[in-house]
Amino acid sequence: MSKIYPVIGCCGIACGLCPRYYTAGVSKCPGCGGAGFEDKHPPCFVKTCCAEKNGLEVCSQCAGFPCLKYEDREKIERDSFVTHKRIFPNHEEVKAESLDAFIGRLNERVSVLEEMLAKYDDGRSKSFYCLAAALLSVEALRGALAGAARTQGDCKTKARALRADLNILADGENIQLRLDA
Repeated sequence: MSKIYPVIGCCGIACGLCPRYYTAGVSKCPGCGGAGFEDKHPPCFVKTCCAEKNGLEVCSQCAGFPCLKYEDREKIERDSFVTHKRIFPNHEEVKAESLDAFIGRLNERVSVLEEMLAKYDDGRSKSFYCLAAALLSVEALRGALAGAARTQGDCKTKARALRADLNILADGENIQLRLDA
């Protein structure tokens, strides 16, 4: 079975918020199960089990979740790849509501991220915007975008203001965004 939603990985990674999802060129990732996924990634045992063997979009739809693949939750959450930090909250949202409700909220984040990239990408902010979109609340993201829209100046000036606002909002949500404003 092929996946319907490449923006969410079987493992719970929000692929649609990853910098590689927005990369132009050979290192672009199509998202979990997207066109050419197998060409970009070595065989993924999580995707094989979830999508191919069980016909599911995400592991949390499985009656056996969490299985041994998720046994060391602390190690997974410590992973330096930022989108890994939301694996378990993403799975919990899918289980608590539905995949469709989760995808709707994820698409809101993707939409805000795509607006940041379209209007305020100064050539050095993509990873930062992806990080913010993955970790901050949608309300905070929308507030920062509204502030950037009111900022006078060129793209670099607006991007600097947006990064500063996102850092302030992250502090308010007790979230550490690694890049400086």
